[in-house]
Amino acid sequence: MTTSFEGEPATEHPSQRSSIPKDQRRFAFGATAMAACMVVATWLVAFFVHGVMLKIGASNHLFEVLVFGVAVLSFGLLIPAWRSVTRAQHASASLRASDVITARVAGAQARELGWVAYGYGAALLILLLFVLFVLVNNEAVGRTFFDLPLIGSSFGLVLEAFWLNVVIFCATEAIVLVWALVVAVARFAPGPAGRPIRLLSIAYIDGFRGLPAIITLYLVGFGLPLTGLPFLSNLPLTWLAVIALSLTYGAYNAEVYRAGIDSIHPSQISAARSLGLSYVKTLRFVVVPQAVRRMVPPLLNNFISLQKDTALVSVIGAIDAFNQAKIIASNEFNLSAVTTVAFLFVLITIPQARIVDRMLERDKLRRG
Repeated sequence: MTTSFEGEPATEHPSQRSSIPKDQRRFAFGATAMAACMVVATWLVAFFVHGVMLKIGASNHLFEVLVFGVAVLSFGLLIPAWRSVTRAQHASASLRASDVITARVAGAQARELGWVAYGYGAALLILLLFVLFVLVNNEAVGRTFFDLPLIGSSFGLVLEAFWLNVVIFCATEAIVLVWALVVAVARFAPGPAGRPIRLLSIAYIDGFRGLPAIITLYLVGFGLPLTGLPFLSNLPLTWLAVIALSLTYGAYNAEVYRAGIDSIHPSQISAARSLGLSYVKTLRFVVVPQAVRRMVPPLLNNFISLQKDTALVSVIGAIDAFNQAKIIASNEFNLSAVTTVAFLFVLITIPQARIVDRMLERDKLRRG
């Protein structure tokens, strides 16, 4: 209630009132209860894992320290939950003292801390469910995919075969970086004279982008040896795989180059041509150097995809890591060797993915 300038009482407009913050104590106590339940669940799973390891004879002192160390870390969930409770109580006390601003700030802090506890609790729950999934039904999943003795005994064979994957994707990437640029430049061939070249490059890009890589590998890997051509029919399987993957990823990377070149403002090209530079020199000295910065992250993404697709060379009989793992799996009736292959691929792709993320973030900061 306020007073008007005539001295008469005036009703306060609703927008002038300070909204009363909600009581966050129930939310905070709920977060604390959840955190306590997750701590108990973690310890129960830790004792279950310990019992399983004792039963199969795989337990040792280091493993026990690791398992129960993780269980001890689960007590960390109680820290943000308890802090949420204290901030919620402080907000309630401030509200009773009519200090709305302090109550609102403390309530927001209580809610944020509570959500932190819920978030880490959800992540811990997913981890515990995964551990139980691996160990239930007499460790059926664990013995099928994570047989440690088999992984140890077959690791050398799989790693040696994985070197073929490394050779294939390194050679393919070196070829693709050049070949894709040639195709992209051909797509920009100027004038009526360049129209047939543009149509051919578009047909190549559309064709091989629409064709699955495994079909290209099959056609090249089995088709070229059947042609009887003096050079191509005698190529080893490794280089047939390189040719097939180069054709496929050349089409994808040509589109990356095209997008990078298209991103350069036409005024740059007009300025270069007005200074007397030819079309080829304009691309070489003006357009492509500027476009390279924008093309690197998507090119690295395609490189990561290429690394994973080298596992497809097994269809033409090349003894790469995946094919070697399949041989071991058929002999042992166990897929743990394939899990080793998956680990090796993840090991080389995750650092590159983080590099791409960092480059994209740096490019975003530079632009904006």
